[in-house]
Amino acid sequence: MNIFYDEGNHLALKAAVAFHVGESKLHVNWKTVKSSDQVAPFLKSKKLPLLQLSNGDFIFSSNEICRYLLANSGKDTDDAQVTEWLDWESTQLQLVVSPHLAISTSRSKTNPDSLKPYFDKLDHALKGKHFLVGSDLTAADIVIWSALYPVIAENSTIKSVYSNLAAWFDKLSQNSAFQSAVAKITGNKGVSACIQSLQAQTLTGEKDSIIDDWFHGEDKLPKDPVREKPTLPGKDQRNVLITSALPYVNNVPHLGNIIGCVLSADVYARFCRLRGYNTLYICGTDEYGTATETKALEEKLTPQQICDKYFKLHRDVYQWFNIGFDYFGRTTTEKQTEIAQDIFWRLHKRNFLLEDTVEQLLCETCNRYLADRFVEGTCPLCNYEDARGDQCDKCGKLINATELKKPRCKVCNSSPVISSSKHLFLDLPKLQPTLEKFLDKSINEGDWTQNAKQITNSWIRDGLKPRCITRDLKWGTPVPLEGFKDKVFYVWFDAPIGYPSITANYTDDWEKWWKNPKEVELYNFMAKDNVPFHSVIFPCSLLGTDEDWTLVNNLIATEYLNYEDGKFSKSRGIGVFGSDVCNTGIPPAIWRFYLLYIRPESQDSAFSWTDFVLKNNTELLNNLGNFVNRGLIFLEKNFDSVVPDMVLSDEDKNVIVSVTQELKIYIELLEKVKIRDALRQILSISRIGNHHLQANKPWDLMKTKKEEDRVKAGTVTGIAANISYLISVMLHPYMPSVSQTIQEQLAATSFSNYLSEKFVCYLQPGHKIGKPSPLFSKIDATQAEKLKERFAGKQ
Repeated sequence: MNIFYDEGNHLALKAAVAFHVGESKLHVNWKTVKSSDQVAPFLKSKKLPLLQLSNGDFIFSSNEICRYLLANSGKDTDDAQVTEWLDWESTQLQLVVSPHLAISTSRSKTNPDSLKPYFDKLDHALKGKHFLVGSDLTAADIVIWSALYPVIAENSTIKSVYSNLAAWFDKLSQNSAFQSAVAKITGNKGVSACIQSLQAQTLTGEKDSIIDDWFHGEDKLPKDPVREKPTLPGKDQRNVLITSALPYVNNVPHLGNIIGCVLSADVYARFCRLRGYNTLYICGTDEYGTATETKALEEKLTPQQICDKYFKLHRDVYQWFNIGFDYFGRTTTEKQTEIAQDIFWRLHKRNFLLEDTVEQLLCETCNRYLADRFVEGTCPLCNYEDARGDQCDKCGKLINATELKKPRCKVCNSSPVISSSKHLFLDLPKLQPTLEKFLDKSINEGDWTQNAKQITNSWIRDGLKPRCITRDLKWGTPVPLEGFKDKVFYVWFDAPIGYPSITANYTDDWEKWWKNPKEVELYNFMAKDNVPFHSVIFPCSLLGTDEDWTLVNNLIATEYLNYEDGKFSKSRGIGVFGSDVCNTGIPPAIWRFYLLYIRPESQDSAFSWTDFVLKNNTELLNNLGNFVNRGLIFLEKNFDSVVPDMVLSDEDKNVIVSVTQELKIYIELLEKVKIRDALRQILSISRIGNHHLQANKPWDLMKTKKEEDRVKAGTVTGIAANISYLISVMLHPYMPSVSQTIQEQLAATSFSNYLSEKFVCYLQPGHKIGKPSPLFSKIDATQAEKLKERFAGKQ
């Protein structure tokens, strides 16, 4: 485990204090680098401090690094108040002390008035208390002390005014863990090292080039590409084919399903279009197989009726969430049968299929073989009592139905018996050498999440086994081979073929996407339980045909999203499902934001109503929404809605440099599909804009009679308007409706939406904006409690 930091970086104090407080048993290498050094291999821009985990993943947030180190020493307090203080520090306090803010690079430039509300709050909160939360030290104390260190450690004036704050700060400063952290991070130089770090981080990079781009960069940007329908790969273009795992048609998707697949893929597809890449995003409902037959029995409908009913439900849910598929189809089509059977015959011709007798569970009461989803029982590996016949939801292992302990028929609940049936198998051992050669190239050259690599490598390491591809069902793609025509293809052989078949229903030229590996990059999005079917079984099915298929270059898998303290359960009414969200009164953009903010990228995460309200009211309302709204209202009231002339001071230029640095990191993160981390860059930019307004107080400048003050006010306001436009573009992949609203208020809907690495002055002096209005509304805690109770289910 490595922690990278530049000397004097006061945000790195959070990690150092947490490490020493926890007396961590973790082996941590503390590596000093320059603020301009590239640390994360996919980040060309600086982003310090960084925690690199032993599995290679990075944690970018200094607050998350602090909590991670405390948690691993058993000293983290998972308390709502602690979380609230940490969010306050990152969304508000950093407005005045963040190292990314040019205004804070020297004590002489710090505006005492801008600090007063924050010091007042802390001083009041610490009255009669030794710690911010409870009777012991928590992450809240560590994070806020570290943030304030370069501001007040040597400032006796502040300490004399705020006695409670001073007593708390000095008490912690005398703690050996805090002293060790300061010595480590500053090299025993103290505050002076922090000031140097702030200056270096602010001014690192080609400042003159960045400022030149601000004035003249728009002329150098490419024009918006014309997207023709249907979208097809183009020569000399970056052609990106995106799929998200096909949702089963037999149920309503819950929030975890949505973030794990369709929403994550939607963000990346929208980002690719902003970057000018030729992009096709394909998805649809997986409609064949046992799951559909089971649901049909439950609801006393035919399988086709179930498919029609739930296809519409899925489509409506995704439309409500503003998921921008190029085409959303289904697998119960002639194209599916045609392509699946063609792949089957090619595998058969090349001797990659085996025949064998399979022992199956037979329900004598129902007089039918029980396919995987028709049987449940106790997992033979972890003893979970509700394991399915193909996979255990608790331990995640794939199993055979006959291995279940105490199996029971899902239809009649009776105990089935073991009987024999003849089936076809994909000869995975024979295909393994070819697969390994493909995977070696794809994993090394593409972007595969760590869990996708680990799951795939475990399958390869254990040696592949023949995999059954047929089932004794009626509802599915028919097996065309004589002697097997009473069977259908097993859904996990059949379902991934839905990607090309759905594309074939979108365009007759589907092979230009799916049989064009030299010109097309394929991204698969899914939850981790779907990985082996996309990294092993589907690639083997295509490799065995000896055709030039487009195979997965980038496999993006999430961990699981849980609900509050447990799991989503439709049967018990626990959790929020797709059909519920539209009845909560909360706009889809807010749901998108929060799900992406807590996206389980490297570990499981949980939906929390308390946190949902907190993130809306702090990050969206107080930070992003407040910045855009007050800047535009000030422009409307003081400059007749017209962007004024801008005369840049060094301070203004430093702000432009800081925004540009955050923009570059945002692009680099999204290029590597670090969706959650990239979202935080947008919020960081709004904090930069917020602080620039707060530090310069254009509303006060306009009250004076000095022309230079009015020019300064106009400059600050013009920069704020341009930051708002940049935010609107960056926000499009995450909250497209809010992005549109901001651009309407800026009267900038006709502007190019190409996302450049350059921060350009799009809103030139003389541009007239539209009518500003609030972007977000406060969610009351009582409303959240009612919703939490509503979706608590039958525990």
